[in-house]
Amino acid sequence: MSQLADLFSLPEMNLLCNVAEYLHQHNFDFSPESLYRDIKESIQSIHPRMHRIVLEDPETYLEYEPKLRQYLTTLKNSGKQLFLVTNSPYPFVDKGLTYILGEDWIDFFDVTIVGAKKPYFFSNDSNPFRLYDPEMDARLWDRVTSLEPGKIYYGGSIQPFMKMTGWRGENVLYFGDHPYSDLADATLHHGWRTGAIIKELQHEIETLNTPCFKFDMNWQNFMTSLLETYQDFDDPEVQHIIRQWQQERNQIRSRNKKIFNQQFGSMFRTHLNPTFFSRRVFRFADIYTSNITNLLRYSVRHTFYPRRGALPHEYRSWMN
Repeated sequence: MSQLADLFSLPEMNLLCNVAEYLHQHNFDFSPESLYRDIKESIQSIHPRMHRIVLEDPETYLEYEPKLRQYLTTLKNSGKQLFLVTNSPYPFVDKGLTYILGEDWIDFFDVTIVGAKKPYFFSNDSNPFRLYDPEMDARLWDRVTSLEPGKIYYGGSIQPFMKMTGWRGENVLYFGDHPYSDLADATLHHGWRTGAIIKELQHEIETLNTPCFKFDMNWQNFMTSLLETYQDFDDPEVQHIIRQWQQERNQIRSRNKKIFNQQFGSMFRTHLNPTFFSRRVFRFADIYTSNITNLLRYSVRHTFYPRRGALPHEYRSWMN
């Protein structure tokens, strides 16, 4: 099953839906799998063109983050070792990070890997590291036996990466914005600690903190408590009131869902249940945030402890 879980999935989903609808309306017989593969290849084929457009005008397409340089400086000054693993080609990475971090961006990283072909970087050990020469714009044939600061490497895979750096297991905290390409194999098969960057989380938190949502959610919980307490009374008048409460509660539930997104609701839950996306994030990520610079609010020694969620048969508070 293919998971459509990044920004490139938006045009992919739209094109897939439009083409499939057209074929159905005109009674064309087609293979759904072939249609999906062709559309996926067409979306992937626009990456080089997209890179060229962004390179010409990074200020328009890249979001400048003024705190990122400060955060990376804090990590370096505390003795942390940093590495970059990206699927993008070097010219695109160089232009983007020069705009965001400055011309000395490479000095922040002890290891810099581009064209990594994630998620295969985490599962295919046959892809060798290639040293890259920015001036020649060429990948060299030199045998790579160590990964050194200030140099650019193409490709590679995780096993030789861990062997050459000695960075293994829970000593590594790796951040990425894609649950499958970035995080799944890194944590499940290699034991890395992982962090998910989810930009949409900012909207979710802002919505959760609106007075309207807080009032509705508290009122919904209060009505649920009333229904649980009085639903077994057989008096017809009480049952009439119960039905009114149920109707009002359903209206609040629907309103609380649509406040995040009119069509789909929250990315993270559907009423009481986590969405498939949030279950994957919880499975693959030790922490998640809307922006990595949010960690500036904590010291580099800070430990995030998981919350103990109450099961249906457990007390909500152990103080009772």
